Amino acid sequence: MKNDKQTSPKVAKEASKILRDPHSTKSQKSVAASDLAQSRYKKK
Repeated sequence: MKNDKQTSPKVAKEASKILRDPHSTKSQKSVAASDLAQSRYKKK
């Protein structure tokens, strides 16, 4: 089953900040990584 949902650029930016923050918890980083994995937009 194909997942067509993608993370918005705004959410992707916040997820990036979480991954770079040394004070983020493992669960926060896991969710952020998942968001970024879904943030790739196709070039036309």
